[in-house]
Amino acid sequence: MPFQSLGLGPKILRAIQESGYTEPTPIQTGTIPLVLAGQDTIGVAQTGTGKTAAFVLPIIERLASTPPGRKRPIRALVVSPTRELVVQIDENIRHYGKHLDLRYTTIYGGVGEGPQLAALRRGIDLVVATPGRLIDLMGRSGVDFRSLEVLVLDEADRMLDMGFLPQIRKVVQSVPKERQTLLFSATFSKEIEAISQEFLTNPKKVQIGRSSNPAETVAQFVYEVPKDGKVDLLIHLLRDEGLDMVLVFSRTKHGADKIARKLMAKGISTTTLHSNKSQSQRLRALKGFRSGEYRVLVATDIAARGIDVDGISHVINFDFPPQPEDYVHRIGRTGRAHAIGDALSFIAPDDRANLRSTERFIGRGIPRRNPDGSVHVGDTFADAPEKSTSARPASNAPSRPGAGKARRSFRGKQRIAGASRLEDRKDGATSTGSGARRRSEGGPSHRPGSPGSGRPTGGAKKSGGYSSRDRGRSAGR
Repeated sequence: MPFQSLGLGPKILRAIQESGYTEPTPIQTGTIPLVLAGQDTIGVAQTGTGKTAAFVLPIIERLASTPPGRKRPIRALVVSPTRELVVQIDENIRHYGKHLDLRYTTIYGGVGEGPQLAALRRGIDLVVATPGRLIDLMGRSGVDFRSLEVLVLDEADRMLDMGFLPQIRKVVQSVPKERQTLLFSATFSKEIEAISQEFLTNPKKVQIGRSSNPAETVAQFVYEVPKDGKVDLLIHLLRDEGLDMVLVFSRTKHGADKIARKLMAKGISTTTLHSNKSQSQRLRALKGFRSGEYRVLVATDIAARGIDVDGISHVINFDFPPQPEDYVHRIGRTGRAHAIGDALSFIAPDDRANLRSTERFIGRGIPRRNPDGSVHVGDTFADAPEKSTSARPASNAPSRPGAGKARRSFRGKQRIAGASRLEDRKDGATSTGSGARRRSEGGPSHRPGSPGSGRPTGGAKKSGGYSSRDRGRSAGR
């Protein structure tokens, strides 16, 4: 289904076309007509499936179709949990609304309030805000919601996880009762269902896939390794140039900085992202990671919902997350919108219970690779072959150059075999630990994505094909 059939106007279609996209993602196909019709809507889909564009496109179309008042009162509000997400949503709005006469601004903490208040006083059609700073400005009479038409609660599950429900309730109480409300989430728990009943009126629900499932194009496997062997294993894996854009998750800010220092000492270009960084430092880190200045970004879970970077080849759980939902969100940073990606997890002995919980949550076992090179599948061990000749099923992207080559072991505190292909005997999918950059088999379709990168997004190819740095990009997230 092309974008032309969804009811979007010619100026927005022009912006989409200029980006080289022709086909919306399933969540966009399902939600855009509902939002344009004024229907309260719940959108549930995995990370990286295009939820941001699913609400940005119809909202700016709706705002552009009605002339703004002389004072340009706030007509639409998007509330999102982190500064990074606010910035990325704003980038989408500016990209797809570049031919429209609309004004937008962002409101978040970590920067001065003065410019934000000044922008509101000049008149704004659309505001994207974090809950905390928004409440602060509302308390100073800097925000007038009397003309609000549309309220969006983005990443609702994450906002609940971060304890923002009281702030969300206060925002909802401050906006007109007669409004359109949209709620987007990667999961749909009982808590999300409860707040949807509280904040939305007769909503239509669009759910794409099971919310507990990682993207099918993410190949997952586990390294069982003692805590003191994790850094050595990470450095060893990074000797493979196929791991060319790597997001590493650390449980703590101190841990992230420590990992980064050790990688940089080995000549691996690395930066960090966590809550001790100022907003300008975070933006510089993301910009450098996007551009290829840094090969590795080490982050805490603030990045699980706050990073919209195209072409991440590998996500590595240096510290395995205790919550299964966080595992799904972390590895969703790769394999976005049908692109291929790898998720590698380092499992110390005290992580095994969390690993079992995660496997139950996602409904499948994750293939194990042990420090001695043996493969653990189910309850048995088998010697790892010296070379793997297995290939991905035909339904996936073509196998990558060098993917079947065995990795050389290294000497250190542990002798650890490199990442060769593993066969997941449960579902027949093949998992890989490293390899050359993958490309999806999206055919000629194109999906809108984050404008923050020059690479194509949405797992689709722009005309002219891929360059050596091209990789699938998500639609808006």
